[in-house]
Amino acid sequence: MRYKIASASALLLLLALIAAPAHAQLPDPGMTITSGNTALVITDPQNDFLSPDGVAWGVVGESVAENNTVANIGALLQSAKEAGIEVFVSPHYYYPTDHGWHFEGALEALMHKIGMFDRAGSLNLESFDGSGADWLARYKPYIEDGRTVITSPHKVYGPESNDLVLQLRKRGIDKVILAGMSANLCTESHMRELMEQGFEVSVVSDATAAAKVAEGDGYAAALVNFRFIANDVITTAEAVAAIRQTRPTE
Repeated sequence: MRYKIASASALLLLLALIAAPAHAQLPDPGMTITSGNTALVITDPQNDFLSPDGVAWGVVGESVAENNTVANIGALLQSAKEAGIEVFVSPHYYYPTDHGWHFEGALEALMHKIGMFDRAGSLNLESFDGSGADWLARYKPYIEDGRTVITSPHKVYGPESNDLVLQLRKRGIDKVILAGMSANLCTESHMRELMEQGFEVSVVSDATAAAKVAEGDGYAAALVNFRFIANDVITTAEAVAAIRQTRPTE
């Protein structure tokens, strides 16, 4: 059967579709890390994700080890502090009242069931030190230096429920280096919302990790979406080198 081409533009479109490769290469916009308006944002640098004693280690530990995630987050924190890049931490906490929710998604239900990120209450730190909700001990010198901005907790995955965007805007930040846990949940959700809010976002691919479960590899899924959505996807080595170039002169 023969088909008539309605117009020259339709013909050009048809030819373009025929000529398009089966796997087109995405553009690589990149992001330049500059002093004054770039921040390092770390999601959930907490024991329940990153310590072998954490309640989620059984499903995320393999990915954390493969990516050298713990050391890579530490390298980002150290280099940011040395270079004067502002650091923001978006933590995940659950208080007793959060266990009264009437409905939950799959991972929310699991986190509540295993007591992940649990704290005694929003107005006290009872039993917080060393708990699953606490920072990994090696990060405390960077996070508890009096200069790191610790936001209110996000309650599901993204920063829509906390004050991260407000804190970034108030400090004149419009570029974000993003890392932390976990890749296809909180980290990816932060990336999506920050992009929607008009920030440039560079995700550090080996300073995150995710669960491997029967349903699939969360880290592999996140890598695809990082590449589709973020301005840039870089390694820790690349991020540290770029951060060091912004270091103020003595």
